[in-house]
Amino acid sequence: MTTTLEQVIPVLATPAEALAVARELAGRIVQTAAARDRERSAPHEELAAIDASGLLGIAVPAAHGGPDLPRSTVVEVFRILARADSAVAQQLLAHFVVQHAISGLGDTAPAPRIFADVLAGGRIGNATVERTTKRSVDRETRVRKQPDGTWRLDGLKYYATGSLGAAWIAVAALDDDGYPATVFVRPGDAGVTLRLEDWSSFGQRASFSGTVRLEGVVVDAELVLPEGPPPEELPPLVLGAYDQALHAAIDVGIARAALEDGAAFVRDRSRPWFESGLDQAADEPHVLRRFGELTTRLHALEALLERGARLVDEALAAPELTDENTAAATLAVAEAKALAQELAPEIASGIFELAGTSATDEAHDLDRHWRNVRTHSLHDPARWKYVHIGNHLLNGVNPPRLGVLY
Repeated sequence: MTTTLEQVIPVLATPAEALAVARELAGRIVQTAAARDRERSAPHEELAAIDASGLLGIAVPAAHGGPDLPRSTVVEVFRILARADSAVAQQLLAHFVVQHAISGLGDTAPAPRIFADVLAGGRIGNATVERTTKRSVDRETRVRKQPDGTWRLDGLKYYATGSLGAAWIAVAALDDDGYPATVFVRPGDAGVTLRLEDWSSFGQRASFSGTVRLEGVVVDAELVLPEGPPPEELPPLVLGAYDQALHAAIDVGIARAALEDGAAFVRDRSRPWFESGLDQAADEPHVLRRFGELTTRLHALEALLERGARLVDEALAAPELTDENTAAATLAVAEAKALAQELAPEIASGIFELAGTSATDEAHDLDRHWRNVRTHSLHDPARWKYVHIGNHLLNGVNPPRLGVLY
């Protein structure tokens, strides 16, 4: 099917190619990350560079012309980009999760159309969560079938990360029967209004995770995916583990950024405490010890993340998804995500006790790392992950199958 986008985008056929492109882009993105954070400015140029790079298509299935690279490669791309600017990395999360979710559709609409646009440099954003519901997983947005065969979409969404400059927005709704449905719309469709600047959190400022209003949006039938009545239990899947690995990669990437930027500040700017008798703060034994502790914590996070992403790959490469291989991937990623919620904020905060008061100057914007990781790490509670990890060890109970929550 012919795509509506008119860009010539490279296909990154190997993990090495994808990671090399991610590193090159990260080197450019990081140069303006602090300024964007201070000014709350949108990363239009940075996202456009990513769109044109080929990174958007690295997980597109081979049947749709993509390289279908391992999910661990996507996770590592996220970690690299998050080290440069975590808010930019988060703008891509829905893009890859939605791709994975529709990859099982085969040639069924709208998969060919969506994947063709992705390979042409089109991003997918999300409009899933609402603020007025009792629980974050509930939805009031409705999509109703019309007499002419089209559908009408109405609702109000928040936390619409990735919708800035997106080609498509995946909207979570309820159909005429009250069952879940996913609806694909374009930001320029009549009745779609973006107010992404509504996002006013103290962290992840450049994620522009604000509001999408949907008023009488006319949607073609092929862009509506009714899910029908929820099954009593979902089949074995790794969608949740993959989603959470990408979230964890953002936290871990921020932790590395904080540690490396903090170390550079101590080497280049911090003054030694007068009692030390030393000429450089970087030679103080207490500073050395604490940086050693923080470095060890970071390496533990990176190792757990790598293990979790590898187990996602192994489950997908197995003859079939089973209770065992999906639970193994889910638990491994949960360990990485839960520990990152603790250690990444510690690392991002800990650098200040070593760098000194001058490091808090707004001109350096070192506090953005703590603000970003504190904000993003609240995406879902670690306390529930630890419960399921412990229940598996003590009682052999696999974690629940809850879509993208675990």
